[in-house]
Order: sequence, then structure tokens, then C-alpha cells
Amino acid sequence: MRLHPEGGTVYVITPAAGNVTETPNARMTGLAAPSRGSAEISTWTVVMEAGRTGPEHSVSREQVWTVTAGALEVTCDGRSETVAAGQTLVLPPDRIRRVHAPQAAEAHVAMRADGVVCVPGAEGTRSLPWAS
Repeated sequence: MRLHPEGGTVYVITPAAGNVTETPNARMTGLAAPSRGSAEISTWTVVMEAGRTGPEHSVSREQVWTVTAGALEVTCDGRSETVAAGQTLVLPPDRIRRVHAPQAAEAHVAMRADGVVCVPGAEGTRSLPWAS
């Protein structure tokens, strides 16, 4: 934590092992989040191995995905887009989506910190641990 010259606190966040969540589909490393000094925005990196596909789900907040390596195929509301390294995709809130890595890929994701996930067929919502 560093003091900003104008009186506010500036947080410098270094990725740490405790901020990493591994799933069968991807590895998420939490960066900015309420638990790490951010009041409004959460950011994280996603690493997916070639051939991995995340579950179908919706998120209550808009997400911005910038692919930094490889490419991702993202299906949202039945429409698929391939997003290559250097491109950014904006996913609207409350729409069913699925992310697939046809090749190894990495992305940086940002959304409002209060976003929650809903999986079709499952009851309730859940927070994203890497974004909390």
C-alpha cells in the first residue's frame, strides 16, 4: 500500500499464490478486488489450456475480456465470436455464455466487483472467488 500524493491510498497488487483459483477448465489469478483494495472494479487473468471449455453460465455484470495470448471462442446468446490476442470482447450482463480455448490462451478480465454468476439448472448465485 502506498500513499497517493493527493492524499488517497494507492494499492499496488502483486499476484500471489493465495489469489489463484484452479478449475478443471482454467486458472484464474485475482488482481484488483474488494479484498485487495479495489472498491468498484475486479480484474483477473485467465489461463486456459488448448481444448478446455468453461461451463455455460451468466454473470450479473458486464465483463470486458482482453485476450493477451492465443485465442478464445466465446458463445453468448447462441452467437459465437473468435477473439484473438490483442482483441477485446465486451460481454453483456445476464446473458448465457460459454468460453472455449481452441488453442492455449490467456486473457485479462474486468467487471464491477459486485458481479455474481448463475449456472442454468442450478439454484441461486455464487460469487467469483478471484473477483471478491
